[in-house]
Amino acid sequence: MVIPAVTQVRWDRTYRLIRSIYPPVNLFEDVAAPADWELIANAEAKTNPRVRDALGAIQLVPVERRVSGAGASWIMAPFCHVSRARPSRFSDGSYGVYYAGNRFEVALHETIYHFERFMRATSEEPVQADYRELVGMIDRAMHDIRNDDGFADALDPDDYAPGQALARRLRNGEESNGVVYPSVRFPAGEAIAAFWPDVVTIPIQARHLRYRWNGSCVDAYLIYGADNWISFG
Repeated sequence: MVIPAVTQVRWDRTYRLIRSIYPPVNLFEDVAAPADWELIANAEAKTNPRVRDALGAIQLVPVERRVSGAGASWIMAPFCHVSRARPSRFSDGSYGVYYAGNRFEVALHETIYHFERFMRATSEEPVQADYRELVGMIDRAMHDIRNDDGFADALDPDDYAPGQALARRLRNGEESNGVVYPSVRFPAGEAIAAFWPDVVTIPIQARHLRYRWNGSCVDAYLIYGADNWISFG
């Protein structure tokens, strides 16, 4: 079995875009110790059943790899809210992954691709959708498949099975922090797939964006505070 080389990934900035409809989870933002989260959640759920839904499957994240404090929701959420109905390049949906790019354009093009695919599949009418930009940092050892043709199948534009198989081997058998790889949707950039919350720093919320879906594609986006939409093509 061939395993990718391990490289120290040091990026002063990582960029991630998420839908603005997802609010912070108070427990993740609190000062409570991560080891106590299950106890606190069980107690609060007795009077507010929605608490458990908001937290998701926190048991999927080992206590020692959890993060807490201001902004922690943005990292914990993708690891706790998982579903096999929502697989990704490096996960079959049974565990979470934190994806981010080394450039804003990586996050932009990656999210637009997936947003368009969903909107086309459900035949959505023209609409606008808001996103928030999360900016963090990374300085961790990761398995590197950049410039390595031996793992080209993990970067297939449509077939995620090879990437998922690779990630499963690395995460379960190699104690991997994650994968660094060339962005498939924006080849001039790079991306990371972090397998655990503590691999990246807690990000700060930066700009707000709006995507314009015209019924067939996202034809433009707006950065809040700017005067004009930025068109594609």
